[in-house]
Amino acid sequence: MNRRDCLGGLAAVTVARMGIVNAGQQTNKAVPPAEDRKLALKRIVLPRPQTDGGRPLMWALRFRRSTREFKADRLPLQVLSNLLWAAFGVNRPDGRRTAPSAQNWQEIDIYLATADGLFVYDSKAHALNPVLAEDLRGATGVQSFTTTAPVNLVYVADLSRVGEGATGQDAYVPVDAGFIGQNVYLFCASESLATVFRGSVDCSALGKRMRLGPNQKVLFAQTVGYPA
Repeated sequence: MNRRDCLGGLAAVTVARMGIVNAGQQTNKAVPPAEDRKLALKRIVLPRPQTDGGRPLMWALRFRRSTREFKADRLPLQVLSNLLWAAFGVNRPDGRRTAPSAQNWQEIDIYLATADGLFVYDSKAHALNPVLAEDLRGATGVQSFTTTAPVNLVYVADLSRVGEGATGQDAYVPVDAGFIGQNVYLFCASESLATVFRGSVDCSALGKRMRLGPNQKVLFAQTVGYPA
């Protein structure tokens, strides 16, 4: 193997980076279609969430607030694990979650737009499943901070889980997403993280970028990171 081949091999090695791993390999080949590039990402099994820490509830309520200035620093994997479990993790043996949902539809999925790509949270396995090896952070909202903050959560409703003609569907589904967003607010207050729940999203355009199915609908986004 000559020096050029050696350097090429080193460039193709995936590097783990503070909390979100597998940035994808860099080669001289043509970039494959986006639906294939998710293969450059690997499934991330999150560490067990730490459920016995954090500040008292009343303290978190006191300091709950929206912040729109973020550092670009990545979130450690343990912090990401705790965040997602607090948001909508499984907290009972019967599979029910930390946030309520109408008739236990559990129709809201949490997608994570990061510098490495797009993932979706698998609450049962407490893992991140790869979706696209593409940085979609800037597509999750109109504010400039979305492009540099480490994590933008995207709340997507899977309407196939909602009973056909269910009474109050139009009201319940957005409220279910709001419950999750408030859990994130309280977690961030407890951990001195910054967050803002956002409705200024081009939901249709973002859904296309995310390759969502016909029964999936983007509702809101929420940015999380360290305060600037």
